[in-house]
Amino acid sequence: MNESNIGKVSVIILETEYVTHDVKRFVLERPEGFSFIPGQAVNISINKPELKNEIRPYNFTSLPDASFLEFMIKIYPNRNGITKVMGGMNKGEELILHDVFGSILFKGNGVFIAAGSGITPFLSILRSLQKLKRVQDNILIYSNKTMDDIVMGEELHEMLGNRFVNFFTRQNVIGFLDRKLDRDFLIEVVPDFKQHFYICGPETFVSEVTLLLKSLGASASAIVFEQ
Repeated sequence: MNESNIGKVSVIILETEYVTHDVKRFVLERPEGFSFIPGQAVNISINKPELKNEIRPYNFTSLPDASFLEFMIKIYPNRNGITKVMGGMNKGEELILHDVFGSILFKGNGVFIAAGSGITPFLSILRSLQKLKRVQDNILIYSNKTMDDIVMGEELHEMLGNRFVNFFTRQNVIGFLDRKLDRDFLIEVVPDFKQHFYICGPETFVSEVTLLLKSLGASASAIVFEQ
């Protein structure tokens, strides 16, 4: 595991924007000597006296050799938490980077399965594969409530074409029932279960999809998720 060894460091926010109605993109300055592997995360806090010890993990979405650091963070404005504060932060304010960590690392071509903001570790990996002209050998299954919740949908479609598969659990239709990504859906879109699988999303989603994949013949050692 490649962990940055520069220690705790404060960084300035260079740019912010909302990429969906509740996911905010942050572009930060990159400290000299700071490194990470696509798929990894870093613990972050807000550089204010009352908040600097309130640490939360966020995945890098930028390329590892970019001149900046990028994160896409889901904002919960109705909760009195850290993301509500971050939702109001702008260019020029400061965050603190702590330790880099993570076990969602690329081990070989396969199927990426994400739910909601669980797409974030995959963005850095897929962008890196795109740069190496290797992304088309992979499939992305992306589960969201509705089309409005898709993060970076145009870019993902441009990278993967028909290997970018959307799954919607709800639609804005009266009487529509919640759906789950199930066995039949996986059989329909996954041509081979003897390959790598990468899963990220809520804990219950990761557990349920892992069990489904194992029941369909996937090897436990080939299923990658945050430990």
